[in-house]
Amino acid sequence: MPQLPMDDIGKFHEDPELEHRLRNEMMDSLDEELEMEIDDRRIDEWVDDAVADAATGDIGRQHYFRELFRLQGELVRLQDWVVHKRLKVVVLFEGRDAAGKGGVIKRFTQRLNPRVCRVVALPAPSERERSQWYFQRYVPHLPSGGEIVLFDRSWYNRAGVERVMGFCSEDEVEEFFRSVPEFERMLVRSGIILIKYWFSITDDEQYLRFQMRIRDPLKQWKLSPMDLESRRRWEDYTRAKEAMLERTHIPEAPWWIVEAVDKKRARLNCIHHFLGRIPYTEVEHETIILPDRIHHPDYTRQPVSEEMFVPDIY
Repeated sequence: MPQLPMDDIGKFHEDPELEHRLRNEMMDSLDEELEMEIDDRRIDEWVDDAVADAATGDIGRQHYFRELFRLQGELVRLQDWVVHKRLKVVVLFEGRDAAGKGGVIKRFTQRLNPRVCRVVALPAPSERERSQWYFQRYVPHLPSGGEIVLFDRSWYNRAGVERVMGFCSEDEVEEFFRSVPEFERMLVRSGIILIKYWFSITDDEQYLRFQMRIRDPLKQWKLSPMDLESRRRWEDYTRAKEAMLERTHIPEAPWWIVEAVDKKRARLNCIHHFLGRIPYTEVEHETIILPDRIHHPDYTRQPVSEEMFVPDIY
């Protein structure tokens, strides 16, 4: 696992502000776990009694949790509308390493039906895939009617990591820039709602988040050699991003920039913006009535061997 260089260890003792920010990051990590445990039907009780007592962050935690749960409720309503109208929705999440894409995606999907809303995060292409039409491996993951697909990185890898790291030629990059507007126009003409987000963070913020991953054993797995190299090539990624936005920001599928230095605001702003891209209304559902269970007097439940049970440790 990556280790913290000795000169960086000294920085934490010499820079109280940096140490304070890293401690706040640790608190945010605990908040993320809390989010997964809170029952939204008890949000008022939990937020007032527990969350309000947490350390103050860049955005008030009480306000953040209230808004997050409200917006997630709207996402559920939107999901019903997508299923009802058989809509096809694709959302692309792009940005630098540690920009917060995964955190936003987690909040998008947290309360949605995974059969309706799914995440696509493709690995590096295989030898066979590298010989195919560039967009070919993405096409099978596009939605059918009544589905939302979130791409955690997408075909824009060619304009970013592949270009910066030399995994493709400049001729291939140029062909991508010629092809991607037509590819996306085809998707839109086919009835797909295509929304593209770029998560923007500063140089200093990425440095902080990388240091956080180095220090946190539960997050060190997020740091790959490619991530570390991307840190070194910050300016190369900046130039690649600027070219990408200039060449692929089209009326049919514009880019939307999410200011992501403040992770909580980024999550709320992105979900709020997404909800505004798709007009939806409440879908009426039939009242759910739980049927009576059928009882068979002649049935006897069979015993289960004690050896089959998971030990009752907790």
